[in-house]
Parts: sequence; C-alpha cells; structure tokens
Amino acid sequence: MKRWLGKSLKHKLSILIIVATLVPLLFLGLFSYYIAAGLTEEKAKISGMNTLRQLEAYLATMVKDVENMSLFLIGHNGVQNYLRSPEGDFVQQTSITNFLTNLAFSKDYIANIIIEPLGAKPPISHKSLTGSDFKDITETYPNYYEEHPKWWSGVHQQWSFDGVRKVITLARPIRSTDKYKLIGKEQINLDQAVIAEQIRQAVLEKSGFVLLLDEQNRILAGPPDWETNLRLSDYYPDIGPLDGASGFLDYGEGAEKKTILYKTMSSGNWKLVGIIPSEEYRSQNRYFLTLTAVAVSVAILFVIILVLFLIQKITNPLTQLASFLKHKSPEEPMPAIPVKSIDEVGQVIVSYNKLSSRIVKLTDEVKRNESLKKEADLQALQIQINPHFLYNTLSSIHWLALMNHDAKIAEMVGSLSDFLRFSLNNGQEYCSIAQEIIHVKNYVSIQSIRYPNKFVFQVEVDEAIQEQLTLKLLLQPLVENAMLHGILKREGQGRITISAEQEEQGIHFTVADDGIGIAPERLEWLRTQLAEQPEHKTERSVNGGYGLHNVHNRLVLHYGKEAGLRVESTEGAGTRVMFMIPRTESGAQSLE
Repeated sequence: MKRWLGKSLKHKLSILIIVATLVPLLFLGLFSYYIAAGLTEEKAKISGMNTLRQLEAYLATMVKDVENMSLFLIGHNGVQNYLRSPEGDFVQQTSITNFLTNLAFSKDYIANIIIEPLGAKPPISHKSLTGSDFKDITETYPNYYEEHPKWWSGVHQQWSFDGVRKVITLARPIRSTDKYKLIGKEQINLDQAVIAEQIRQAVLEKSGFVLLLDEQNRILAGPPDWETNLRLSDYYPDIGPLDGASGFLDYGEGAEKKTILYKTMSSGNWKLVGIIPSEEYRSQNRYFLTLTAVAVSVAILFVIILVLFLIQKITNPLTQLASFLKHKSPEEPMPAIPVKSIDEVGQVIVSYNKLSSRIVKLTDEVKRNESLKKEADLQALQIQINPHFLYNTLSSIHWLALMNHDAKIAEMVGSLSDFLRFSLNNGQEYCSIAQEIIHVKNYVSIQSIRYPNKFVFQVEVDEAIQEQLTLKLLLQPLVENAMLHGILKREGQGRITISAEQEEQGIHFTVADDGIGIAPERLEWLRTQLAEQPEHKTERSVNGGYGLHNVHNRLVLHYGKEAGLRVESTEGAGTRVMFMIPRTESGAQSLE
C-alpha cells in the first residue's frame, strides 16, 4: 500500500485508466472468441445437415425409381405369363431378358434384375449369374411378405461373368394379377460401389465423412476403410440411439470427440450419418483465437499509447513544476509565472514562482550531471572481458563442483568452457573434423543436462577422415536447429544423428533427426531462401547462434555453390540436412 501511495500521479492515472480499459477489452475478446467458436460448430452442423439432405435427395430419387420399376415388373404381361405358365419358354425368356436389359440400360446404379419363378423353371436376369450369397428374409421370417410388401437387404456379394461385385437388393414377391396368388419373386440389385462413390464425395469440413446405414444401423456404404454390414456401434461403442427423423449428438471426449449428424430417409428406412471430428472445430477455433488475440493486442497497444500520450500531456506541466519544487529552495528567486487560476495548479505555480531564481543553476547542474553520466557510460563500454579470465573462472567453478561431488555441474561447466574456448579459438576459421565433433558433443552434453531423456545423440563418422580439415562451426548450428525445432517439439524421446563419409567428390555430411519435420510450404520457402545469392556478411539468428542460412552462406562462399545445404523433410517423420565439402586445398590451413 505504501509503495502504491508513493507512486507518481502520472503512474497512478496511467495504471488506473489502462486497467479500466483493458479489462473490458479482454472480456470482449474472450466473449467474441467463444461466440465465434460456437458459431463455427453451429455452421459445421448446418452445413453437414445440408449435405445429408442433398444426399437424401439423390438416394430417395434412386430408391423411388427402383421401387417403381419393381412394381412395373410385377404388372408386366410378359413376366406374368412366364411365371404362370407351367413350363419355361425359351422365346419368353429371351423376350424378358431383352426387356430387363432395356429397363436397366443407362441406370448405372442397377447391377442386375432377377425374376425368380417358384417352380423348376430357371430364373431370368439381364446379367447371367455364376453365384450369389443373397439370403432372402423369408429364410429367417417365413411370413415376412404377408406383412410387408418389400424388403431391402444388406450388402452382399454377387458373381457374374463380369466379375464379383457388392450389391444391395430390393426383393418383392410377385403375385398373379388375376388371382393374387404368389407365383414368383423379383430382385433388383443396386451396385453398392456406385452408392458408395456418391457417399464418399460428400465431405464434411476437411476430414469428416458420411455413412449410409440400414434400419438395423448396419453400414451399407462409407469410407473405403469401413467394413460394410458391421454396425455403427462396432466402431463407436456406447453410442447413443439415433432417434427421430434427424438430429445430432456428441461422441467421445477431448481430442477424440466427434459430432455425429444423422437423418432418416423417408423411403427405405435408411439413415445418413455424418461424422465430424472435433479437431475441425479446434483448427478453426485456433484461427479465430489468433485473430481475436491479434485484434485485442492491437487495441491494447493503441489504448496504452493513447493513454500514455494523454496522461503525459496533462501531467507534464505538473511533473515539471513538482520536479523543480522538489529540488529548489523558496529563498532563491525564480522567474515569475502568471497565475491564471486559484485552483490546485495555480497554487503550484505560486510555489514555482518562489523558486524561479533557481532555474539557471538547476539547468547547469542537470547538464553537468548528464555529462558525467555519459562519460561514465563511455568508460563502462570500454571494459572488455578477458577470455582467459573467463576460462580460468569456469575452470575454478569446475573444480569447486568436483570438490563438492556435484558431477552434473562439473560436467556442464566443463562442456561450456570447452564450447566457448573452441567457439572463440583466436579467430581461426578451420579445424579438424574430430575437433568439430568434440565441439558438437560439448553442446549436446550441455543440452542433455537441460533436457534429460529427451533425445539420443549418435555420431557415425569414418575414422579415416577424422583428421581432415573443415570449416569451423558447421555442424553445431545444424544440431541446434534439429534439437530446438524438431526434437524438443515432439512427444517422447527423439534421435539426432551426425554421419560423415568419404565420397569421390569429397566428404558428405548429414545431420538427421526424427522430430516433427517441416510443413511442405515451409520447406519450399526454406529451400527458396537457401537458393538466394549469399551476402559476404554473417548475420546472427534470432536465438543468438548461426542459422541454416548463415551456414549455407559460409559453405557457398568458402567451397562453392555445390557445397551448400540441402534439406529434406517429411512432416511428422523428421528432417535431414546435408552438405558436401569438396576435395580442395582451400581448407588446408594450419591449426595453431
């Protein structure tokens, strides 16, 4: 409380006004985000139901067409005469076959039409069958057709000279038109592949999909990896009932949560079920969250700048007068300032007039103090850290840690000392491959203490090339990049591997990791950046180390364009960064 009372008026006013403005802004941002997230889910549900309605219209038209065709076949004179006749007539069979062929022509969803007499006469179909695993409902419920005029089967297989295909069958009994006596049965086989193709084309959001279920909730059509004739509950146990003509429900929790939309068709008692993973909502919600955060951040920044400007404008005269009054004596004359009001500001000006004589002296003192401060700052900037002093200090810490039996601190300080000693290295540009590997191991040793059990480091370098020279500080930035952007962002333990081998053109280096990889568009951008003409200067990356671009530039400038970095990556699988040091004498400098 005392600290708050001791703050300046400008500080208090700034905090109060900023807080009073920012709290509503933050609540408005959160409210907007939750409203947008809810609208996103609602929009997905509405869009999904519209998709199901479009599919229903297509399937309803197809089902209605097939049912009308079945009724037309029942009343056809040729079919009636053939089924009522005691013996089969080849001419009648040929005529009916041609009729069935013409009837199914141009309807790609009809796989076959079968007229099956009750007696010993052979069945008639417009495509000859060699086999079928169709089982009529009467095998289970003998009196089914006495209560129902038709029956839709599940998915079954049918063999013909064209091959094997999956079909869905509409079966009806055929009764004579004169005596209403059962004289046969008909089957109209729908090509399940045609129906499945229409179902698969209806994509909900980006990764959602649609299923077609029969009245027993068995799968008739869906994605290729979903088995037909299995129940929806086989894939989603404990799923709630799909009651009513249409609706939606949520299934699962967390990342596995899904929104399930369903609509019962008016014909055929089939159901269309749409499944939308909640990840679709989260991806869109993240976009809205980012957009809201950016908008709120911009508004907050604008409010802070505006508040600080207005507070500064209002309190600046009072601040100056208060500063003068704080350091001046009333006995010394000061230039008089007209008093324009008798309020608090006027009273402050009256006090200021008493101190006007001190203005010149105060100005001189301020200038002198500022001059001394600048001189002190310049002297401080001239102080340089002696590398040997740093090494000796780190060595002392190292031995103190060993004396106190703290191996972790000793190991980390020792690695840091060797790391810094090699990095400075009296300005030398080249080193042996063995030295470069040791430098990387020092870096990895430090990081393994910071991130225990997070990664495994492996070196696969031919012994024959250990003493060959290379440009210094090439591998460590690549290992750092693999660790920070690949391994540390993945779940579980990762692996970083350095490999080097002698080839005809030179020494081929590879730094590989099994981290999160690089997105295709990001990888393309990175390759474009590496393909640009390098500049003859070495910039520092954001994290203070050499970036990929800098390593690439050094390789190109010292060894030529063919020596530059090549990056290969698969998102979710890992990244490989490669470069080649050619056979050349340019790197054969002595190491002192």
